[in-house]
Amino acid sequence: MRRFRAESRRVIVDMYAIERHERIGVVIGSRGRVTVAELAESLGVTSETVRRDLDLLERQGLLRRVHGGAVANTKTSLIEPTVADRVDRARGAKASIADAALALLGEGFSGSVLLDSGTTTGALAERLAGWRSADGRELIVITNSVPIAALLHLNPAIDLHLLGGTVRGVTSAAVGTTTLDQLAHLRPDIAFVGANGISAEFGLSTPDEREASVKSAMIRSARRSVALVDSTKLGDEALHRFAELRDLDTLISDQDPSGTLSAALDADEVEVIVA
Repeated sequence: MRRFRAESRRVIVDMYAIERHERIGVVIGSRGRVTVAELAESLGVTSETVRRDLDLLERQGLLRRVHGGAVANTKTSLIEPTVADRVDRARGAKASIADAALALLGEGFSGSVLLDSGTTTGALAERLAGWRSADGRELIVITNSVPIAALLHLNPAIDLHLLGGTVRGVTSAAVGTTTLDQLAHLRPDIAFVGANGISAEFGLSTPDEREASVKSAMIRSARRSVALVDSTKLGDEALHRFAELRDLDTLISDQDPSGTLSAALDADEVEVIVA
């Protein structure tokens, strides 16, 4: 009888473990990342149990462990989908972020705007394609993105400047010394930049070193820097940091950052706009 009970107990434990692993997989699949603390609370187990679960799932290739939790196995520091692959991801969130970014300019804005490459900045460019100022003055738009330039070049109300450089196939963005030299001689009123990740510890980051250099130069050059980052990237980190949180003036996202990221943004006095 004792042996039967012991075996039954092991079966129950194994069943609970399988259920936990399935639930962890669901959360990772929907959100892209999880924290040990969140899982321990939602699953009703200790942090040590969650860490063992995550270690096992990582060995099985189902996720990747990071500080404080885990991320989906597709979220690594070097993975960088093409613009075509990313354009339909989080489309609703990017549209909301773009609307909030456009509202920052307002109807009476007259000056210069610097647009980074990317799909969220691309959503903002789609809205700027129909730009008309209240007093008839042109809006100066500077970009290193070939697709964004293609969107805007037919609008007579926009004075478009396309930065030169070597165009990366992955992002269709101009990068390199030519791009950096041109940015060093500019002082736009506001820069809208994208990121592959933003975290409390690492700041804003992207997988490619050359692209990181251009993003850094954009933030340095602008009078006001605004990051457009959808919620799937909150808490993420890519290989190359291009800015610390304190370098930002404003973050626009579709969700309010939480935990350590929220605290760090507050500490660095970064304005957060939830679209």
